[in-house]
Amino acid sequence: MKDQYDFSKGKRGAIDHIPKGKTQITLCLDDEIIDWFRESVNAQNGGNYQTLINEVLREYIKHKDESLEALLRRVLREELTPKN
Repeated sequence: MKDQYDFSKGKRGAIDHIPKGKTQITLCLDDEIIDWFRESVNAQNGGNYQTLINEVLREYIKHKDESLEALLRRVLREELTPKN
């Protein structure tokens, strides 16, 4: 360890750059919610659980006005469609 360090060119603030179009916030979520998203990402062989949360919220907003019947029909159609 040095006796002195030169911080004259140091910058204050977050170390990681936040991409344009993103906003960093503090959000309190239940432990089981975070655990579920982390487990889901791990089951898919990796990824970022925060990205998955973002995708789920975006999908919810996209379909929030969809009736329950339409939602069930869409999900069933997607699940019953053969995947290559």
